[in-house]
Amino acid sequence: MTPLIQVALGGALGATARYLTGNAMARLLGKDFPWGTLTVNFLGSFLMGVVVVVLAHENGNKFAPLLMTGMLGGFTTYSAFSLDAMTIFERGEYGLASVYVIGTLILALGGIALGLYSARSFYA
Repeated sequence: MTPLIQVALGGALGATARYLTGNAMARLLGKDFPWGTLTVNFLGSFLMGVVVVVLAHENGNKFAPLLMTGMLGGFTTYSAFSLDAMTIFERGEYGLASVYVIGTLILALGGIALGLYSARSFYA
């Protein structure tokens, strides 16, 4: 499978997973806060950390376009994050917007660190 086909297929799967996750989080926690975007950015970062380590240890670089660029690129939502943050800000909820932006940054960085640590401990 060519890298281009891998990216296209992975992107479709990742975007579908993002849509389903967003809907599930809205049903679970409500629509007043972008829980779905926050969740996929954390999970996407965590999974990116895991995938980087697994691919490096398993000589799986041929799957990088499918998994990293396609699936995780389609799954994470920084453009949606930006829109959500501005929407909260424009509603005049400056404190909540700040919590969302800072929380997203902390969770995304924490997610990738946790993913790297988890996967590296498996190969240690």
